[in-house]
Amino acid sequence: MGLSDRNEEVLKEFAKELGERTFVLPCSLGEEGAEEQLIVDAEEKMGKIDILINNAGLTKDGLFMRMKDEDWDLVLKINLTSGFKLARAAIKGMMKRRFGRIIGIASIVGVTGNPGQANYSASKAGMIGMTKCLAAEVASRGITANCVAPGFIKTAMTDALSDDAKAKLTVNIPMARLGTAQDVANAVAFLASDEASYVTGQTIHVNGGMAMI
Repeated sequence: MGLSDRNEEVLKEFAKELGERTFVLPCSLGEEGAEEQLIVDAEEKMGKIDILINNAGLTKDGLFMRMKDEDWDLVLKINLTSGFKLARAAIKGMMKRRFGRIIGIASIVGVTGNPGQANYSASKAGMIGMTKCLAAEVASRGITANCVAPGFIKTAMTDALSDDAKAKLTVNIPMARLGTAQDVANAVAFLASDEASYVTGQTIHVNGGMAMI
């Protein structure tokens, strides 16, 4: 397994928890050639890439009429363009081996939109559309491409919210709770497994019923 992030120390700590056969691959996505080099480094260390999970993301929220060009550009570059470049580089080896799993982490707002998040919503909608195109192009080579679209997920950031703020978040969720990282991981694990070998071009929504799509 390869782990990639800008923060090498965090990666090393995470790798210790996961044990042997976990490779640390520091990378700052968005820099010229970074995505392609990451795939090269991963293949050198691991031998091959069977599964690619595009999970990089950031937010630069702001009202539509006040959103700065640089905030729009940065979110699209990291959330969408980096995923395109990583997948484009990774499928070369996958096509030769006639096997691969590409999984993009999208979001509920990529389907529903969200005020103040035009850039983020566009990037996640783009992830879904891009993945469908990729799925159609590589299906005959034994490669699947799918997305997981989380809703509101419990994180350190949501833990810091007041009880009132948490209640407002969950009021529109039929399951009456925030999702967990494990909920998202379960969907990713399914799409990466042999059990999902006939599933491609799809988006699994993990949102507790908040949006029934």
